[in-house]
Amino acid sequence: MKFIADSMLGTLAKWLRILGYDTLYFPNMDDDELAYRAMAEDRILLTRDQELARRRGVRAILIKNAPLEDQLLQVFQELKLERQNCFSRCPICNEPLKPVEKESVRGKVPPYVFQTQEQFSLCPGCHRIYWKGTHWQKMKELLDKVLSKGGHDV
Repeated sequence: MKFIADSMLGTLAKWLRILGYDTLYFPNMDDDELAYRAMAEDRILLTRDQELARRRGVRAILIKNAPLEDQLLQVFQELKLERQNCFSRCPICNEPLKPVEKESVRGKVPPYVFQTQEQFSLCPGCHRIYWKGTHWQKMKELLDKVLSKGGHDV
């Protein structure tokens, strides 16, 4: 399942990427172009704009609540989604992450991270390096908490 999020839902887009979903986000894209891209690329439009959500030919979800946790839960419940490949996409640019050899990140990550981590991934788009540090654990805990509310096996 693929998504495109309107300008009010950047954080939701980031978290859907973290959950492994191909999610586009262009904060300056106008409504016409968002609707066109959603239809042309067979994406579900996520929006807080009632008029945009009602556009003919656009598959959309009108996001009702502001807190991120509620937004994630709504999308998962309405679409009956399951977690897929968590932490497999860059949360910044949406590119699929590529596993890389530890030695290739020497000098590109903090020394402590290099000493304590064994697995690294690289975003081929923005060249950010990712690893399963304390930030990863905190994100996983948030996802577990949110998705367990909706009865999703996490």
